[in-house]
Amino acid sequence: MRVTDAAAQDDQALLGADHPEQVDAELQSLADELRRVLAAAVQVRPVAGDLVPYTATARALADALEALAAAPSEGAVARPYDPNRFNPVSGSASAVAPPLRMWPVTEGPDGPDGRRTQGTVRFGPAYQGPPGHAHGAMVAAMYDDLLGRSQLAAGFTGSITIRYLAPTPLDRDLDVCAWVDRVDGRKRWVRGACHLDGRLLTEAEGLFIAPRGGATLEGILGALD
Repeated sequence: MRVTDAAAQDDQALLGADHPEQVDAELQSLADELRRVLAAAVQVRPVAGDLVPYTATARALADALEALAAAPSEGAVARPYDPNRFNPVSGSASAVAPPLRMWPVTEGPDGPDGRRTQGTVRFGPAYQGPPGHAHGAMVAAMYDDLLGRSQLAAGFTGSITIRYLAPTPLDRDLDVCAWVDRVDGRKRWVRGACHLDGRLLTEAEGLFIAPRGGATLEGILGALD
């Protein structure tokens, strides 16, 4: 399934070198289609033999992507791993992410100077726990990412407490928000909530710990390798 035509390979290399935005768009499109595959795979009700040809197709795709990862196209520009793009909760290029989408807001009563994060998330069938509703662990993962991205600075998750007030439905656009509630030295408490059409479904409080002495998360994680 890899491209073998020399001209096509040259075109791909140019896209990787000169058009990173096109590469990003293709990564997102691939993730979108793979999310459809995951959603459909958990909903099919096959009889014996129905899935044999699709398994072969999936194996061929996996083989092709593994080959591309191991030996990138000639001329492709190596770019550092982007944890936000491939984040398993909010990464647009991650097929396992719902994804959670977030943006900063600078007006309103929450957080220092009114700063907070707002966003939206839609859990598809692949994230089902109770029938028709999202698994509680997926809700917890959503809060870890939402609260962590709302710290206004880098920090590690210390703890997260979640109140599940109502089941979180699948295939509905949910509104989320988060803000820094208080700060004490290296400790930051961040609060968040998730609503459906104005109804509070869950709320959370997370404790995050900033690195010592201004160290970066990347530096600490690198030292652990």
